Amino acid sequence: MICGVDEAGRGPVLGPLVIAAVAAVDDRALRELHVKDSKQLTKKKRAELAPLISACARVETLVISAAEIDAYRLNGSLNDLEAAGFATLIQRLQPAQAYVDAADVKAERFAEVIRQQLDFKLDLVAAHKADATFPIVSAASVVAKNLRDELIEAIAAEFGEPIGSGYPGDAVTRNFIERWLRRHGTFPPHTRTSWKTAQEIASQIKITKLTDWE
Repeated sequence: MICGVDEAGRGPVLGPLVIAAVAAVDDRALRELHVKDSKQLTKKKRAELAPLISACARVETLVISAAEIDAYRLNGSLNDLEAAGFATLIQRLQPAQAYVDAADVKAERFAEVIRQQLDFKLDLVAAHKADATFPIVSAASVVAKNLRDELIEAIAAEFGEPIGSGYPGDAVTRNFIERWLRRHGTFPPHTRTSWKTAQEIASQIKITKLTDWE
């Protein structure tokens, strides 16, 4: 059995990190679905493909909340957290061979961190842009991104207002966090408070408040 692992939501300031693993005897069925790197597909297409992938392969997912990310980063790196998540899913699936999208600039170092957390041996290949190279990783990319899309929609429904994509460059996301901070004095739930973007927004609000007293 071969396995592909990828993530969605590594960089956002709002929302979870989602890791997905897809395993199958081979990737022929996935090739027939014309899976691609999730970033090359529309949200609608990802939603269409996700159940089709689950129908022809075994799928495992892991959701890591913003609070868990903040807590982990007190003593560890995001790369290490991601590697641990990848290892968790590979351990569940026990494939003979696994392909993973490397988070570290040194792909083999990322692979070695994963290997150290497994209790069985396998052929593990870590590569940059693996989601655009190996169909089994492309499938994992689609599953991870689709699940994160669904979770972001659920968070927006929880707040009862648009929150954007959660990424730092999204003006809707930044404006939502700023409004919430001004209204409540704290970051909204699901915010990665350790992120530079979150701290910049908080600092700007403090400066604005001080200016109001001048």
